[in-house]
Amino acid sequence: MRISTRGEYGVRAMFDLAIHYGKGPIPLRVIAERQVVSEHYLEQLMRSLRQAGLVVSRRGAQGGYELADHPENIRIGDIIRVLEGPITPLDCLESTTGTGGPYCEQPELCVLRGLWRSLQESMEQVLDNTTLEDLRRDAAAMKVAESYAGNLS
Repeated sequence: MRISTRGEYGVRAMFDLAIHYGKGPIPLRVIAERQVVSEHYLEQLMRSLRQAGLVVSRRGAQGGYELADHPENIRIGDIIRVLEGPITPLDCLESTTGTGGPYCEQPELCVLRGLWRSLQESMEQVLDNTTLEDLRRDAAAMKVAESYAGNLS
């Protein structure tokens, strides 16, 4: 699985919100400037994250976005699934029957399926066991929380 800009920018925006958690709604323009991301593109990502219940938005002069829950309750895997879809290295692992690819008509005969399944489980374990709070703590330990939120690359 390769994380696209959708996933990368979405995690960056969510990390930005986590760094500023509890400080009220943050205007999309501010997040876009800090993350050096197109405001229009970020708006699309935030719409998906809002529909999934990971962020809330407030309208008006004091409006913007904020996390829908505490950073310790938002897993990176949840963000990636919303923006990228299933976490899987191959399409044939998305179902128990297997679809997509020349050999997926008979997944029980695929010698490599176990390898790909182990890879999928490893990716899911890392992404599902890492929360926005973990990233906040890492940034604090590195003493870069505020500057990092504005200078991700």
